[in-house]
Amino acid sequence: MASKMIERENLIMREALFAMRSLGGQTTRKEIRREIRDHSDEISEQMVDEQKTSKKTGFKYYPFNYRFNFAIKHLIEADFINTEDNRNLELSEKGRKVDLVQFDANRDVRSVSESDVTLKKETSNNTNLDEDDIEPWREELLSALLKMHPQKFELFCRGLLTNMGVDIDESVGVQYVSDGGLDGFGYITSDDFRTTRVALQAKRWEGKVSAPEIDKFRGAMDKYNAEYGIFVTTSNFTRDAMSVAKTGTRIITLINGDKICDLVAKYRYYVEEVTTYKLKSFYTDSE
Repeated sequence: MASKMIERENLIMREALFAMRSLGGQTTRKEIRREIRDHSDEISEQMVDEQKTSKKTGFKYYPFNYRFNFAIKHLIEADFINTEDNRNLELSEKGRKVDLVQFDANRDVRSVSESDVTLKKETSNNTNLDEDDIEPWREELLSALLKMHPQKFELFCRGLLTNMGVDIDESVGVQYVSDGGLDGFGYITSDDFRTTRVALQAKRWEGKVSAPEIDKFRGAMDKYNAEYGIFVTTSNFTRDAMSVAKTGTRIITLINGDKICDLVAKYRYYVEEVTTYKLKSFYTDSE
């Protein structure tokens, strides 16, 4: 079992470096995970999305996140990644120049990182090294959206899109049956005063939205001559769905549950920011 975990961490190290290069070298843990989940040829979306329930606590968790955090920790300790706050990450010169085709995590990373006593001490006492995961309000928000009455959820989506600059057409409303209708319609005017017709589809699903659902949405867009589409879901999209959304002349923007939370926070949409503090290791070290 231990060897399998090491193999998985080693694979994640390589894919994390690939992802950081694709993202420009400066990014966050969350964005790296998202890039791996959506585009990695070596790590499937099923591996990233797999969820389990702890036998001890009953809480749900993602095994991939646990291994991912340790992989990133190793890369930091081996000087492939620089960070000041453990959240915002930057490729070091070593990380930018390493040949990822010849990359060997045991030779290039673990030979350095596992010789560090500090790493061994921290990893043995730390089950979650990623501050991005410690945001219970996100789960509370998505849970609340799933429980909302359909009309209230429509209000939420329209209000959020209005904050994003979409001029909603109130004559096009939610269709409560599968008749190919749209959940919303509006207009976006760009800086050069060009106006684009925008169609909205919103799904409060727990499962992933698949490619056929994107095709259905594009068909509904035809009825209203929409030039642009926004598909919102409280869950996530399959890789095939993301691929289909980018095909053709009318690209569809996909907003999953994680991005919903990002937008709610960005536009302060029915949320209030709370400032708090986290104690540093000085207060918790035993010595």
